[in-house]
Amino acid sequence: MFTGIITGVGQVVAATPLGAGQAYGKRLHITAPAGFLHDVALGDSIALNGACMTVVAFDADACWFEIDISVESLSRTAGLQDAGTVNLELALRASDRVGGHWVSGHVDGIGRVERFEPVGESWRLAVALPREMAPFMAAKGSIVIQGVSLTVNAVLDRPDDCQVEINLVPHTLQRTTLGALHAGDAVNIEVDLIARYVERILSARGNGWSNAEAPSN
Repeated sequence: MFTGIITGVGQVVAATPLGAGQAYGKRLHITAPAGFLHDVALGDSIALNGACMTVVAFDADACWFEIDISVESLSRTAGLQDAGTVNLELALRASDRVGGHWVSGHVDGIGRVERFEPVGESWRLAVALPREMAPFMAAKGSIVIQGVSLTVNAVLDRPDDCQVEINLVPHTLQRTTLGALHAGDAVNIEVDLIARYVERILSARGNGWSNAEAPSN
């Protein structure tokens, strides 16, 4: 589990295929900020642009780690195919503050930046989402974009998709990769965890299930 509070910005410096052919994923070699890996162990989880990945090799003193990403994960995420800058978050400890919201690190879909423009001291970000994500979006609700926990300001349902608007303060732009976004960029999206279960409960009841009919041990 994560909180969507970015704790470092890293750099994917190499993306090496794990085999010949399209059936193979890649091993990513990522540099991290000084001290970021001081208590990391093999097998730990680190979120890259909101996607939970497993550490398969690392050197804390040299500030690098490696993860293996499957073809399935590559097909469902953005920004992890090649070298580039990524948002990093270490997995949540039971004793940590939840400064953002509960985040699973499972990318639900890819959004597309439509507008990114200054408004006073902040910036307004408008992102088009796949239509199937619309039921999970609500004004003042939570969304994860590129691993960053954000608050939705407005939702616009359209015939073919759903647009959300978010206000980004300078601190967020300075501590994450979001400040480098441009119109047309693809971004990883995770919907709110609670909204996911609420939608499932409502759809199940709509299909004829009730509490009395739920299976029990």
